[in-house]
Amino acid sequence: MSETINNEVQSNDVTLTKKDLWKILIYSSAIESGCNVTKQEAPGFTQGMIPVIEKCYDKDEDKKEAYTRHTQLFLTEGHLAEFCVGVSAAMEERYANHRDIDPDSINAVKVALMGPLAGIGDSIIHGTLRPIMAGIACSLVTASSNTSALGPLLFFIVMAAVTLTIRYLGVFKGYESGMKLVASMQEGGLLNKLTKYAAIAAFIVCGGFISSLVYCSTPLTYTSGKTVISVQEMLDGLMPNLIPLLYTLLMYWLINKKRVSAVLLMLATMILGIVLVYCGILA
Repeated sequence: MSETINNEVQSNDVTLTKKDLWKILIYSSAIESGCNVTKQEAPGFTQGMIPVIEKCYDKDEDKKEAYTRHTQLFLTEGHLAEFCVGVSAAMEERYANHRDIDPDSINAVKVALMGPLAGIGDSIIHGTLRPIMAGIACSLVTASSNTSALGPLLFFIVMAAVTLTIRYLGVFKGYESGMKLVASMQEGGLLNKLTKYAAIAAFIVCGGFISSLVYCSTPLTYTSGKTVISVQEMLDGLMPNLIPLLYTLLMYWLINKKRVSAVLLMLATMILGIVLVYCGILA
């Protein structure tokens, strides 16, 4: 577990009000605006949690821990991401008041929701609703000069109404569902299991990404008597994709332990790759 549970409970319980939920909705409405390569939507998600963290925690140490918790990688469909925001708000409130859940479980629930919400949002909003409304709008534009202005106006109104409704329900219903979720999972001990299984799933996914996305091999050979031995074949005999694995572990160590910038490492990787290929060390 990346964080330890702080058992020091605050003197007064804090409850998020409807006003707080509206603030969360406003803060998180730009969740995709801060999207970047390394953390994806995490900066926008963290911004959405500002009203929660500032109200639920009194000590600066607790606030820092909570902000750091939500800077972890997060990526799903932008509108349905509000459901994760609502659930996380409920879990942060529970943790701040009772300290009876593992804080890692907050991210575990987020990770568990990312995939399903992305599939639903991309298929319904971007794959179905948007093309249909765009087709209707284009038809109105081309049908007559009298209806040409109605096309984009209708598209804007319908898409805005649908997406804003989804965002509203995501925060408010997500918060309600999060309260029930934490209570039920805590009683059955499912929260700790979910945290464990989410960590295992993350390791499996990362391992699959290494073998499929990181390409690195060497053309080096050496001669033993009359036999020419390929260094790459020898390494594959020990473990397939050993070089990509070692290089990925090196990047992980530099980013997490030495706090080296990911952008700097990407530039260094590009330069190192060009030099090693030119020298014939890498293929």
